[in-house]
Amino acid sequence: MVEPVGNQYVVARPVYSENAFGEEHKKVHRYHKTFLDHLRVCFRCSPEKAKKIATGLLPITSWLPEYRFKEWLLSDIVSGISTGLVAVLQGLAFALLVYVPPRYGLYAAFYPVIIYFFFGTSRHISVGPFPVLSIMVGEVVMNLVDEGTSTNSTLTNSSTVDEQKVQVAATVTLLAGIFQLLLGVLQVGFIIIYLSQSLISGFTTAAAIHVVVSQLKFIFQLDVRGCKEPLAIFCTLGKNFGQITKANIADLVTALIILVIVFAVKEINERYKAKLPVPIPIELFVTVIAAGVSYAFNFKERFKVDVIGSLGQGLEAPVVLDMEVFQSCVGDAFSIAVVGFAVAYSVAKVYSIKYDYPINGNQELIAFGLSNIFGGAFRGFAASTSLSRSGVQESTGGKTQIAGLLSAIIVLIVILAIGFLLAPLQKSVLAALALGNLKGMLMQFKEIGVLWRKDKYDCMIWVVTFLSAVILGLAIGLAAAVGFELLTIVFRTQFPKCTLLANVGRSNIYKNRKDYVDIYEPEGVKIFRCPAPIFFANIDFFKDKLISAVGFNPLRVLRKRNKALRKIRKMLKKGELQATSKCFICTVNGLNDSEEELDNNSIEELDQPTNMADLPFQIDWNTDLPPNITVPRIDIHSLILDFSAVSFFDVSALRVLKEIKPSIFFLTVHDAVLHILVKRDIEYSPKFKAMKVTPVLQYSFFSGVLDNCYVPSQSPFF
Repeated sequence: MVEPVGNQYVVARPVYSENAFGEEHKKVHRYHKTFLDHLRVCFRCSPEKAKKIATGLLPITSWLPEYRFKEWLLSDIVSGISTGLVAVLQGLAFALLVYVPPRYGLYAAFYPVIIYFFFGTSRHISVGPFPVLSIMVGEVVMNLVDEGTSTNSTLTNSSTVDEQKVQVAATVTLLAGIFQLLLGVLQVGFIIIYLSQSLISGFTTAAAIHVVVSQLKFIFQLDVRGCKEPLAIFCTLGKNFGQITKANIADLVTALIILVIVFAVKEINERYKAKLPVPIPIELFVTVIAAGVSYAFNFKERFKVDVIGSLGQGLEAPVVLDMEVFQSCVGDAFSIAVVGFAVAYSVAKVYSIKYDYPINGNQELIAFGLSNIFGGAFRGFAASTSLSRSGVQESTGGKTQIAGLLSAIIVLIVILAIGFLLAPLQKSVLAALALGNLKGMLMQFKEIGVLWRKDKYDCMIWVVTFLSAVILGLAIGLAAAVGFELLTIVFRTQFPKCTLLANVGRSNIYKNRKDYVDIYEPEGVKIFRCPAPIFFANIDFFKDKLISAVGFNPLRVLRKRNKALRKIRKMLKKGELQATSKCFICTVNGLNDSEEELDNNSIEELDQPTNMADLPFQIDWNTDLPPNITVPRIDIHSLILDFSAVSFFDVSALRVLKEIKPSIFFLTVHDAVLHILVKRDIEYSPKFKAMKVTPVLQYSFFSGVLDNCYVPSQSPFF
């Protein structure tokens, strides 16, 4: 019975062991489905299931019929136009990260959006180029294409270096899409859980550093050829600064001015986002102004700046794939597939929670897989979602992917009709715009201090991910980071923070005894808590920690006691020892038996629980023993094991915990403590008044050493 008293409660109930609780409260019998049951459900067909599958594979069929034209259409049109203009600029800028001509960035901002419109489940993300993926694709391009001469290229069926780069970028994108599609079909969208927030943060920060280094050549207008991983970032830095005296001052000044303006306006957008109806589209303004100034003052001829040039008109035919590239970039493509999905799903999840609609991780994999397959086939590069572009789509009133479709139409208009207006735009402006979108990623350095204070393991994951991605390259670095992250999980479980608990405030609450002042510890009772699974990798660590907590090695004490019993029996048999009510009387000065003689007997007998049934008296091991017989004194009589945080045992653990039976389990630590106090007939405060319960079994690890060992039953054994 529970009686509330103000902000406190009073509970009156018996002290429950697992057996006692089971006798009083019967469990509900539940039927657990077998593998065959799951197969029947999986292959069962019905009209409802067919409709669910159809709407699941083609989500547009579920939300488009419910589209509110009067309420949403105008908002989606405004949002689509705004997002489309940003997508054009980011597509051009991120194409530089891939080392392909800028017009192919427009393809990456067009084709994936069309496919995602039909197959995606998020209503607010803006699909298209993302700087992290772009730089990852760019690394593959640099590794497989030799910029020196086309004859030394990995590819032999292309005529120019630019065509080779486009072919490699398109091929790795298509392969990444195939991986995403397969993962979605196999329903393994859960792989996102292996990329923690700390890992993603460290990885995207490292990618931002790669982006900065890759754009230096465009800011300084230097003829720097790419380096191959690993350590490419240092090679590229060396080449840039080795030619710094050849930098084009006009490009450098333009890039710096653009950077200052973009950073300043983005700070204004962030600081006053609650007051601004929509974020200031600074990228659009500076692009229009920079293109106009460059054209009006003929920067290309006067200052020899590097401009975008002709973007061409119309859509190009599908790319011709090369199987050599497929074989050379499998690992990179898988990394791109996982990272692209992780970023997109994380952003989509934020908006789905904010606007209360469901998204499906497996369907998102399918949608992005098809988007990248289609985009790669038509000369685009890897697509995910851009945080800033999605923010524009949402903040300008976007309600559904109708806004995304309209943004793709804006990109298509630029491709087909007005792309020539951007021809005089300097590449240094695009590089500055690419760097301007990195502010949020670079600010993630501040997370190191926060993580160090909250969780040092997470902080180590962040630092190792960042360093490995910077030094080894993004693809290899990601693999190394995931490996290290999994290793930290092993360390967390292999070396758990085991603690001794004590009663706090004379209540039913038990906490780490080192953390509180007002604690109560029953005399002779130790409460040991293990907060991790117990299995083959940490069972020895668990034993060592438990032995350290109780202050003695039970096996050694047990062997000492059994050796002492052998001596006592031998002395009794020879008449050399007599027992009175107060003490032992030894009739000889000592024994001649050596330790070696006793140790030559069967070691298994020494490891058995002490048995004094054949003796005419009971031995108190903590009192004076006969001469020449010494046994360590034990200060505790009962041990409570708090396994409430233990999720599973394996066979190795069960071999140590041999006699785990319901009779030694209690519902809570407090139940076990109360049972001990009653059983030992100890005087205690009225707050600890308890009812009598049945005796419990001994725990074999300390069998023969401690009187009792108890386990609260909030553990996974039942």
